[in-house]
Amino acid sequence: VCRSNKSPWVCLTCSSVHCGRYVNGHAKKHYEDAQIPMTNHKKTEKQEKVQHTVCMDCSSYSTYCYRCDDFVVNDTKLGLVQKVREHLQNLENSAFTSDRHRKRKLLENSSLNSKLLKVNGSTTALCATGLRNLGNTCFMNAILQSLSNIQQFCCYFKELPAVELRNGKTAGRRTYHTRSQGDNNVSLVEEFRKTLCALWQGSQTAFSPESLFYVVWKIMPNFRGYQQQDAHEFMRYLLDHLHLELQGGFNGVSRSVILQENSNLSASNKCCINGASTVVTAIFGGILQNEVNCLICGTESRKFDPFLDLSLDIPSQFRNKRTKNQDSGPMCTLRDCLRSFTDLEELDETELYMCHKCKKKQKSTKKFWIQKLPKVLCLHLKRFHWTAYLRNKVDTYVEFPLRGLDMKCYLLEPENSGPESCLYDLVAVVVHHGSGVGSGHYTAYAAHEGRWFHFNDSTVTLTDEETVGKAKAYILFYVERQAKPGADKL
Repeated sequence: VCRSNKSPWVCLTCSSVHCGRYVNGHAKKHYEDAQIPMTNHKKTEKQEKVQHTVCMDCSSYSTYCYRCDDFVVNDTKLGLVQKVREHLQNLENSAFTSDRHRKRKLLENSSLNSKLLKVNGSTTALCATGLRNLGNTCFMNAILQSLSNIQQFCCYFKELPAVELRNGKTAGRRTYHTRSQGDNNVSLVEEFRKTLCALWQGSQTAFSPESLFYVVWKIMPNFRGYQQQDAHEFMRYLLDHLHLELQGGFNGVSRSVILQENSNLSASNKCCINGASTVVTAIFGGILQNEVNCLICGTESRKFDPFLDLSLDIPSQFRNKRTKNQDSGPMCTLRDCLRSFTDLEELDETELYMCHKCKKKQKSTKKFWIQKLPKVLCLHLKRFHWTAYLRNKVDTYVEFPLRGLDMKCYLLEPENSGPESCLYDLVAVVVHHGSGVGSGHYTAYAAHEGRWFHFNDSTVTLTDEETVGKAKAYILFYVERQAKPGADKL
């Protein structure tokens, strides 16, 4: 119908093939159309039990039941398929290692090295791995690829030991997540660790994050189903749940204890959010000072709020500009968005401040200062805004620096920071393509070992800084510039 070969779903009731929700949702329409005849006559209790419309992804062989709204990973109860896969993977890796050394030597000796990489985008030579789309999961893939290229964050999880989730008879054996196991048997940290380990090892062109997505469905009900989701919302849920799980204990050892024993994460780098510090807050955690002044009596109120990311408005005067070269006048920059976030602002009638001195709600002003900057500064541009009836997208191009983002002027006490401690370099960008939050497509640009890559689900290609700079960013990840030798490092 739509002449697309992306995300094909086969109906296991009638064997017809339609596109999944990632494309135009014809598989869902087929399911809905099949339910209409059933509503015209009364079904018996026995018929009611057997009418489950199940479809299967032709690429990953995962199955999904529309009626149960539940997803079944492609494996047996004992995880036999996964064991076979891992055995084959080990064999492939051993053969691949020697083959990769041979290819690397050939590339190093070739004068066309850089040209070959750019033209062919040889993911085997570059060891870059894409993430398969499981049906509108581009929002998850873009965030995972961005986080996987934040070295301090990624390395911590990759170095964690594999977690045993059961005791007793199965102690010492690896366990696998199946539908029959309860919620207590799933570990987001473990599946996140395995996914990060699968990326950048160069053994495959694309990895299917089915097990991670299954755990996401289990512990984050908001993301069940195959409809498009907001990448920023997913990132916040993911980081929050990783943070909470890392505070729990596994194998009798608290993950927060492991964090404290890690010499690379000093106490000064920690920022507690909802309990003890973890690698999430140590890397992404910063602190804002929220300063509110009563306009009637002048009483000042200060409050410190921890944050993992900053959500920035695109100033209204720039919202009609849609491309980099369209319209005359000044171009919107990231500095404009940061200034709009931190500038003094008068609260409107719906946000009256309860003044403790006046003993009633009064007009007031608000201003944000950054009391502590994080190691990785995550900036979310608020491109989606609710109108009376729908959520519109602000498609304005926002110019952002790839190097040397200076955050010193937004600090509460800039005199206490070092000369380079407020400078940040871009490491990843998440882009939303399309017009609405519930539709469109997410991709990511990320820097790895000095080269920029474009991650579009299972496809990974080399790109350049000029292309990255032209992207209409939705989420920006900046890494603090390394301090001089002798200073504390993450």
